[in-house]
Amino acid sequence: MREWPRVAFFADSFHSVNGVGMTSRNLVKAAGRREFPLLSVRTGDQTRRWQDGPIDILELKQGPIGFAMDRDLRFDLLFMRHFRRALKAVREFKADIIHITSPGDVGILGGCIAGILRMPLVASWHTNLHTFASRRLWNVTSFLPSEARQGLADAAEKSSLWACMCFYANAGAVLAPNEEDVRMLRSETGLPAFPMSRGIDTNLFSRTKRTLHDGTFRLGFVGRLTPEKNVRFLAQVEAALKRDGLDNYRFLIVGDGSERAWLEGNLLRADFTGELFGEDLARAYANMDLFLFPSETDTFGNVVLEALSSGTPAIVTSEGGPKFLVRDGITGFVAHSDQDFIGKVKLLLTDHQRYLSLRETTQSGAATKSWESVLDEIYDAYESCILSDMRRNVIKASSRYRRDRSPQTPESSPSLADN
Repeated sequence: MREWPRVAFFADSFHSVNGVGMTSRNLVKAAGRREFPLLSVRTGDQTRRWQDGPIDILELKQGPIGFAMDRDLRFDLLFMRHFRRALKAVREFKADIIHITSPGDVGILGGCIAGILRMPLVASWHTNLHTFASRRLWNVTSFLPSEARQGLADAAEKSSLWACMCFYANAGAVLAPNEEDVRMLRSETGLPAFPMSRGIDTNLFSRTKRTLHDGTFRLGFVGRLTPEKNVRFLAQVEAALKRDGLDNYRFLIVGDGSERAWLEGNLLRADFTGELFGEDLARAYANMDLFLFPSETDTFGNVVLEALSSGTPAIVTSEGGPKFLVRDGITGFVAHSDQDFIGKVKLLLTDHQRYLSLRETTQSGAATKSWESVLDEIYDAYESCILSDMRRNVIKASSRYRRDRSPQTPESSPSLADN
């Protein structure tokens, strides 16, 4: 029987409503169902430790001195005050390896503990933080000339990527959600890089959950309504449809964030639901006719996978991870420019047969990998990292042994002249 490694999983985003939080929660749940020994370290409303079946849980409360990285994600500048408590938990759990999810306060804590205990460390790449930095700086410098604005955004992207790679290079191996990021991390860090895909609950996300049959063509979006998701582009889509006299549509926008007020003021035909979960979210996906995802920063695109599983074709950009989920021309389209994106929306609004063809093949084209199978892939990476760490330690020990056993050369030898 295979003996699974004991993993201390330090997740910066766990309770948050985003792809990283969703992934972290599902991996911990899958480990629990498989009865894998796992210590889940994350932030919480209070500092406490408890057991949930095979899962050992340590939640650490963040303090007031810090800053917001997103609407429901903070960085605690004094989070290292939890160091002794977390170190004690990792030691008592007898972890074989530590897995961190980002350079946040929890990830930095996990990385420091791995260094102190000289344990194997795996770091997973979930977010293109460098493009986030570039996008957000671009949005807050709208008062500057475009050339200066672009220069600042490019500098922010370059420096952020350099800082991220310095952090990730401290690990023994890295995980990434798509082929491009696997290659990028392998090249930038010189470390072994492994794929880390996502699972999907096809019983929850299914076309059978559809409840609306009123003939209105619904253009859907699900996700955080923030600048890095490029959601203002949806207003450009609507303006183009209006210019062409296309009006038998409505936007169905699921999510919340800083851009919601702007979208409510600039989209003429749109329904906003706020954040939805479980069956409500599944019905929303199934009631969409076409899923629009204009983000250029997502490394995977969990929402695209959920839309496809719900029988809803998707249009995505050619930047980031979502393009690996859509079979171009079969389950949706991969757009290579803004105009291409808008053109594909118009095509499916006006060519009913083409749209029906895509919809017919969409659900069968969605990935149906379970979270348990994703977990197996990740544990293969853990074991590879542990073995590599053991080999390095053996080589170091052998080198020290040979050095200690080698004959000492005297600083000087007696000569005949000395006699």
